Amino acid sequence: MDLAEQAIVEAVYAEVKEHFTQVHDLAHGWDHIERVYKLARYIGEREVRREPCDLFVVEMAALMHDLGRAAPHDIGGHHADLSVSMARDVMQRQALAEERQQAIEHAIIAHSFSRKVEPQTLEAKIVRDADRLDGLGAIGVMRWAVTGAVRHGREGETVAYHPTDPFGQRHELDDKRYMLDHFYKKLLQLMETMQTETGRALAWRRTQFMEQYLDEFRKELELF
Repeated sequence: MDLAEQAIVEAVYAEVKEHFTQVHDLAHGWDHIERVYKLARYIGEREVRREPCDLFVVEMAALMHDLGRAAPHDIGGHHADLSVSMARDVMQRQALAEERQQAIEHAIIAHSFSRKVEPQTLEAKIVRDADRLDGLGAIGVMRWAVTGAVRHGREGETVAYHPTDPFGQRHELDDKRYMLDHFYKKLLQLMETMQTETGRALAWRRTQFMEQYLDEFRKELELF
């Protein structure tokens, strides 16, 4: 990136951080945004050695990928769509070229697990890998626990694990009912969705940690 692009990234970093000062989401707050931004930059700096990559697009999309979660609560819609809309306003104020805007918007929408938009560019693949990596490893375990606790407080029906089949071997997985099911329904499958060589290497290490966590969980339950 040149100095002008670095200045834009720094300005957007500060603006997004300001948006999240009033967001009290332990799983998708500013700390998540910053980790994804740093992961995307780390992956991009390594992937660019293999093939051309626009690191400006990567960093901008990573910073704004969850911007919609900072939207007012009375605004409906999917957070990824809201992120694209809010990012468009930011980019227009920064007078970005239309081609750059479209590349950033695609990377934002393609990061979403539930929107099911496949990344078509290396930049989008990097941002999606970075976002999914934050759901793995020690940080992933923390975010899983936080999300489950919030759901329990809101819905009152979520429990830690199935009483007779904690590790999802016999019952139909239901991670809205049983927290531990989320490992088997989603988290342990994320490694297979990685799009970059760097992302796959990082995901393998983090997934191994989660497998070890589950092994220890199993051993501790077997004491009773």
